[in-house]
Amino acid sequence: MRSLVFAAAFAASVSLAARQTVVKPFQASPAASVSQELGLSTVKIDYHRPGVKGRKIFGGLVPFGQVWRAGANEATTIAFSDPVELDGHPLPAGAYGLFAIPGPDQWTLIFSKTPKQWGAFSYQPAQDALRLQARPRTGPMEEWLGYSIRVAGPDSLRVELAWDTLVVGFDVNLAAHGRYWAYLEKTLAGAGPEEWQPLNQGANYCLQSGTHLDQGLAWAERSIKIKPGYRNLSLKAQFLRRAGRTGEAAALLEQAVAAASGQALDELKALQAEWAKN
Repeated sequence: MRSLVFAAAFAASVSLAARQTVVKPFQASPAASVSQELGLSTVKIDYHRPGVKGRKIFGGLVPFGQVWRAGANEATTIAFSDPVELDGHPLPAGAYGLFAIPGPDQWTLIFSKTPKQWGAFSYQPAQDALRLQARPRTGPMEEWLGYSIRVAGPDSLRVELAWDTLVVGFDVNLAAHGRYWAYLEKTLAGAGPEEWQPLNQGANYCLQSGTHLDQGLAWAERSIKIKPGYRNLSLKAQFLRRAGRTGEAAALLEQAVAAASGQALDELKALQAEWAKN
């Protein structure tokens, strides 16, 4: 009998524990993330956004000469899906804790091999994967700390931290086109005998990027042999025109026009009209 009473009491306590109310705290420094793709690669930053709230930030709340978490709460984390160069310095793919040592005229940006830390309390210099020197500049007033990642060139991104009236950042070189080309060659080498579309996509990349034009033309021609249509016919025509073979290009574009309909037809006729003017 006593064992039954004990079992009932235990079950009641477990049930009570299961019903306990959990309140999610209001984040004074809300969590945020920003990411950017370029080619096959992605750069992502996870961080928390403290506010200025009338305080002196740099040289005050954030002291000069001391390691800072580059945000609030958990240390800021930055992740690279592929190997990169940061301001010309190589860094392997992976996730890193992003720390900073602010100064009046120069900052040290630190990429730690330990990405998940609370603040900078457990920061260890021995875990540094890379350190960069960066010069801050004055920018528009930003009440809440924020990170931005923008496309800066065909292969590069620009990462910046902005808070109060200060902006500081670094360049990320992803070798995006070289990496994509290696992927494209490998992928299209395995294309099946009936797959005209992947070949056409590869040819279109070559035309749009202005690189590997001979290979792009070869892929367009292979695509046409499998299944001619207005897409690959017009694409080959553009390769020919770019090579100075204007007569052949115009004749092939005419074939593409004859095979097209709807919006595609309108676009190809507009291209014909443009070529006729030039």
